[in-house]
Amino acid sequence: MQFAAKAIPLSRQGLAAALDVLHLGAGEAAALWCVFEVETSGVTQGFGFRPDRRPEILFERHKFREFTAGRFNQSHPDLSGSQGGYGTLASQYDKLERALKLSQEAGLGDEPALKSASWGIGQVMGFNHQAAGYASARQMVEAMVQDEDAQVMAVARFMVHGGLDKALRNKDWERFARLYNGATFAKNQYDIKLQVQYARFAGGSLPDLEMRAAQAALLLLGYSPGKIDGILGRRTRDALRAFQLGAGLSATGELNSDTYAALWNKAFA
Repeated sequence: MQFAAKAIPLSRQGLAAALDVLHLGAGEAAALWCVFEVETSGVTQGFGFRPDRRPEILFERHKFREFTAGRFNQSHPDLSGSQGGYGTLASQYDKLERALKLSQEAGLGDEPALKSASWGIGQVMGFNHQAAGYASARQMVEAMVQDEDAQVMAVARFMVHGGLDKALRNKDWERFARLYNGATFAKNQYDIKLQVQYARFAGGSLPDLEMRAAQAALLLLGYSPGKIDGILGRRTRDALRAFQLGAGLSATGELNSDTYAALWNKAFA
């Protein structure tokens, strides 16, 4: 299947729809952003897509082993064995593609491989597709390939299905971390990290979605805006200037309406 599409960034409508599912008001978006910040740290750079427009993923060997009954443990230990780590982020799609080929050739279809990866900005596991609102992992992935709106909605539905939405609304970070990460959550201090990031976002550091979309466009167009965080920092200014120069615009390093329109048309039209 095709994993690269337009990679449309999160819209105001998409964020509002996810908050509505979670029964969070518009002023409570900090609770959702802190989850993205903590739970995807080290996997994404704040955006649900890679520079090549494929969703960010992590391939889980132990899940592929489970969904294929261990038949590839000996022949492909890096995909199904019990030893080793994730490998590099760059290697994840190579693993996924190989797992897809193995499961298809074994007559198992593509579900075992798709179920064995976590997807997008919220890193929802493929095997959680029903909790995310989809009949199959393939349907979930096909939606997530299109835009971040689908990725964020999948996270919201998953949270509601697992009862995490109540912990999120109550800012009960210990309970949220336990439900999201399991009994070992304290080992990595997930609850403390969530609390810290919530305080930061609630204090006025929420991402500006237009700036964030511009950063995503710059990333996809081959510039280097830094983290996709909706904040106009030095690297984003430099990337904007470079784009403006190439587009024949005034190189101010600021995100004005002409620059935003040019970025959107170039990256997503």
